[in-house]
Amino acid sequence: MFRSKTVEQSIRDTEEPEHALKKTLSAWDLTVFGVGVIIGTGIFVLTGKVAKENAGPATALAFVAAGIVCALAALCYAEFASTVPVAGSAYTFAYASLGELPAWIIGWDLVLEFALGTAVVAVGWSGYVRSLMDNAGWHMPGALEGPDVPGGAFDLLAFLLVLVLTVILVIGMKLSARITAIVVAIKVTVVMIVIIAGLFFINGDNYKPFIPKAQTPPGGVGWEDAPLVQLLFGYEPTNFGVMGIFTAASVVFFAFIGFDVVATAAEETKVPQRDMPRGILGSLLICTVLYVAVALVVTGMQHYTELSVSAPLADAFKALGHPFYAGVISFGAAVGLTTVCLILLLGQTRVFFAMSRDGLLPRFFSVTHPRFRTPYRPTILLGVVIAIVAGFTSINELATLVNIGTLFAFVMVAIGVMVLRRTRPDLHRAFRTPWVPVIPILSIAATVWLMLNLPGETWLRFAIWMLIGLVVYFLYGRSHSRLGKAGKDAIY
Repeated sequence: MFRSKTVEQSIRDTEEPEHALKKTLSAWDLTVFGVGVIIGTGIFVLTGKVAKENAGPATALAFVAAGIVCALAALCYAEFASTVPVAGSAYTFAYASLGELPAWIIGWDLVLEFALGTAVVAVGWSGYVRSLMDNAGWHMPGALEGPDVPGGAFDLLAFLLVLVLTVILVIGMKLSARITAIVVAIKVTVVMIVIIAGLFFINGDNYKPFIPKAQTPPGGVGWEDAPLVQLLFGYEPTNFGVMGIFTAASVVFFAFIGFDVVATAAEETKVPQRDMPRGILGSLLICTVLYVAVALVVTGMQHYTELSVSAPLADAFKALGHPFYAGVISFGAAVGLTTVCLILLLGQTRVFFAMSRDGLLPRFFSVTHPRFRTPYRPTILLGVVIAIVAGFTSINELATLVNIGTLFAFVMVAIGVMVLRRTRPDLHRAFRTPWVPVIPILSIAATVWLMLNLPGETWLRFAIWMLIGLVVYFLYGRSHSRLGKAGKDAIY
């Protein structure tokens, strides 16, 4: 169960013609992918929620704290992605360092995380598009607006979006990169408009106090909504004050989910040893700067107690009598979510493909398209399944598990870096995580703290999914593993 796959064999597997992916991506493409998936609903929605409920103007510091946690993990991801440039991200890294069972667990976790993430974003995109259509006088039939709308049964727009993106991913990564680059340019332009235009409406009095006085949040929540740290240790989370900043950081962490998806494209990168670290760290740095700037602007435009929770950026401009900017923001959010959905779907199919190539899932899914050299079988299968899920499921039911999967992957990658440094010190590492083991240990500690601030119900659902995964592994994966079939003494 803890047999590990050598780095050399992982790389050799990428050279099998029938199971090889086409190398087309550059450092610029990877950075665009990273920015494309990170800048989503978080920057357009979460800013107002945490400012009003947790941190006030100090929300900017919460983004800094969450960015630091992600940066610690990104340093570990960068070392692995440049050392083991193979599809699968944290799954592949775990297989090379911790063994097959930990790799299976993390792969199973990532499949769920990316699938739910894609569905959540597709449903959110549908809501923005319907809003824009309503403003233009066009209205969807009520039954096709989705279960989040009273009387709705099927979200046609979310369903169609996922199917269209599935076709794009089947055709090829370079096409995906070009479309992503165009959409990301639009999205970043909208964010810059918010920042630059908002500067002219900042009122310094809105920053007072910058860190509001600490207060205990209202009680009455059930165990399913209470953070695990509270359930285990009786800890009472604090709104506002210094501790409120850290509480807010655990919330705005959602806004950073996705930078790790860049690592799933390592096998399709022209020079992964050089470009993967640039793509991962570059996209994270750009997005953190934009997040902090937006948080400072929006809390300066409107007092944090008056901010909207559902659409804080757009509503702040509306409150100041500038509906044009509000419309631009809504358009940018709708367009921007397209790339988030595309890249999350990309990440999931690459993890599924890697697990299939190793035999832990049916090998049928690891055959690449003869012309496009993309993993078209898992892309089509997962695209159709996710489209159906997005069409019929409420966004509130979809969103609960996305974040815990990412945090769990962060922990496994940090552990893997330390293990592989000890077991394979001879490996060439184009990028080396500095101050090992200090950085990985700090990454684990910070990540676990954020995980403990997640609701108890999220942990329960995550445990159930992991249990199902273990059953699948012992009934199928363990006996069909190519590494296991190669024999105990063979070098697979």
